[in-house]
Amino acid sequence: MSEINVPLLKQICEIAGAPGFEKRVRDLVIELVTPLADEVKTDNMGSVIAVKKGKRNPDGKRVMVAAHLDEIGFIVTHIDEQGFLRFHTLGGFDPKTLTAQRVIVHGKKDLVGVMGSKPIHVMSVEERAKLPKTTDFFIDLGMTKAEVEKYITIGDPVTRDRELIEMGDCVNCKSIDNRVAVFILIETLKQLENPAYDVYATFTVQEEVGLRGANVAAHGINPDFGIALDTTIAFDVPGALPYEKVTELGKGSAIKIMDASTICDYRMVEFMKQTATKEAISWQPEILTAGGTDTAGVQRMGKQGAIAGAISIPTRHLHQVIEMAHKKDIFDSIALLKACLEQIDTYDWSH
Repeated sequence: MSEINVPLLKQICEIAGAPGFEKRVRDLVIELVTPLADEVKTDNMGSVIAVKKGKRNPDGKRVMVAAHLDEIGFIVTHIDEQGFLRFHTLGGFDPKTLTAQRVIVHGKKDLVGVMGSKPIHVMSVEERAKLPKTTDFFIDLGMTKAEVEKYITIGDPVTRDRELIEMGDCVNCKSIDNRVAVFILIETLKQLENPAYDVYATFTVQEEVGLRGANVAAHGINPDFGIALDTTIAFDVPGALPYEKVTELGKGSAIKIMDASTICDYRMVEFMKQTATKEAISWQPEILTAGGTDTAGVQRMGKQGAIAGAISIPTRHLHQVIEMAHKKDIFDSIALLKACLEQIDTYDWSH
């Protein structure tokens, strides 16, 4: 079995960082990458950029690698007379996944709450037949309004409460999307001794609400090449038709061909495939027809655009608190990213 640093992945996954409120996870990343880079800076949006200078780079070429820090979450919009909280989502949610979940409200101090809704026992037949909406839910802190208001104000972020565990050859947690990519980028920096070109390891903010951090960071970096790191759907479960799977757990790192916001540069796709094959790294193709990633920002927001693609990590149960990734796929993704960054100068990009 391919070994990964599960305790570090656990630390990165469990820390809070809703879109626009990434400070806690950002501070952790800065602490972890500072010894690994030649330069570490934070842009005005809050993305962290760790630069590692290339070894064979007379023309000053830049490779931007993007992994987003933020996780889907909520923001407090109202405190009612009984102390219950109403909220707005930060990122995409399937409302049925909110049922019976614990959350953490990050105010003057962290408070654990539960997602409440109308009990099925008192629902009408018509109500039982309807799909839930996010507005059907509220957060119960077990406190009166006066107690709640000592700690919580409108605009405080909320994240989901779930620890990382190992299940067979897999890891399971909230926020595998996209903390597994943050982990992969940090582990790659640890191993990266011979990068060809200057590597801009970029830990972006606010991806879940529109790729906002990646857009700004790419504009500032102006990369020649771009590689995004993000999770992708593994619909390899009962009831899935073969063409619906997108990817499968345990079959290796996924090389993105396209998603809803990007058609990856054919040269980058071919370079990644050739590199994976040469290095005997397991890989699988990925076409994701709905959903986008930082690949779009990395590809399009530099002054001349970038030759861009993505390494994706197959993940079951996306945007739930039980996201699951296979340790071998994580290991293979680290190996593929490292090999690409060390060999990117050997490929003929002119064709």
